[in-house]
Amino acid sequence: MLCKHILIRKKDKNETVANITLDSKKDFLPGLMSLAYLRNYGAAYSMLQNQQWFFTVVTVVVMVVAVYYFVKNIKGSLWLLSGLSLMIAGGLGNFIDRLRLGYVVDMFHLDFVNFPVFNVADSCLTVGVILLFVHILLEEKNEKYES
Repeated sequence: MLCKHILIRKKDKNETVANITLDSKKDFLPGLMSLAYLRNYGAAYSMLQNQQWFFTVVTVVVMVVAVYYFVKNIKGSLWLLSGLSLMIAGGLGNFIDRLRLGYVVDMFHLDFVNFPVFNVADSCLTVGVILLFVHILLEEKNEKYES
């Protein structure tokens, strides 16, 4: 799954870079989403621009913890394992871009809301965090009923 994610992500990124001018966007699903080409040297909303050392340290720490927790709980909840898998895949995707290019290519712009341009890896991270949150809520609910 991780290899498939990386290949899909690379194809999307290559298509974006080849067909869209830097710092511009093209209609994709009018009123819903445009395709853009931005180089993101920071985090969402341009926070921490050009702080590659910070992103490197944080990514390495989070990846080590996530992989450790995944292996430790390999027979655990599907919510937990899915969330961790998506977080690891998304984190590695952005990490590879930062190491290779010095920035992350962002390509999706939501036309109906003021939201930062994002990429597939960002989506994986976001959905992964949501799944972990669901897992935590379900665990707390189960503990209440067991008490």
